[in-house]
Amino acid sequence: MGEGPSPPDRQARPAASAVLECALLRDKARGVSVNARKKFVVGSFVIIATLVVLAYVGYTQSKTYYHTISEVATMHGSVLEQRMRVSGNVRDGSIQHVDGRVDFVLEEEGKTMPVSYSGTDPLPDTFKDGAQALVEGHLGSNGHFEAEQIQAKCASKYQATAPGVAPAPSPGQTMASPATPNSGS
Repeated sequence: MGEGPSPPDRQARPAASAVLECALLRDKARGVSVNARKKFVVGSFVIIATLVVLAYVGYTQSKTYYHTISEVATMHGSVLEQRMRVSGNVRDGSIQHVDGRVDFVLEEEGKTMPVSYSGTDPLPDTFKDGAQALVEGHLGSNGHFEAEQIQAKCASKYQATAPGVAPAPSPGQTMASPATPNSGS
């Protein structure tokens, strides 16, 4: 005689639950408890979710947009609350050291922007009147740019010398004329 129809509860059961039941029976046979498996799955999910959240927060906080002073003057709304970089030339005589911060004015194409820097890093040596500077931070409610970082452009060390002028000696060299080789006599 052939096999009879299987029990009705077996036919109605989806394949996924049958696979899960087999896995649970196998784990019981191996001595792995169901609670340990659940703890492992939940723990793995928590770790992965935490890493995803940290990656997203790091990405959103590290975004910095570059804007000109002219662009910042026309911005409004939530865009003003974003981190941004702005560059310009430091106005002559505008650098003031006041109560643990440095206030100065950036200029670009006739537009100006007051900047306050209260960061913990020391100011660059090249930060002085007339220097090109790049500030990173956000625009404050009072219209001052609150800088968290300042970078100042270095003066070029490699400038062309005038024709007919001897270049300066490198460190460790003297200006003596080159030695002539001995003729061996």
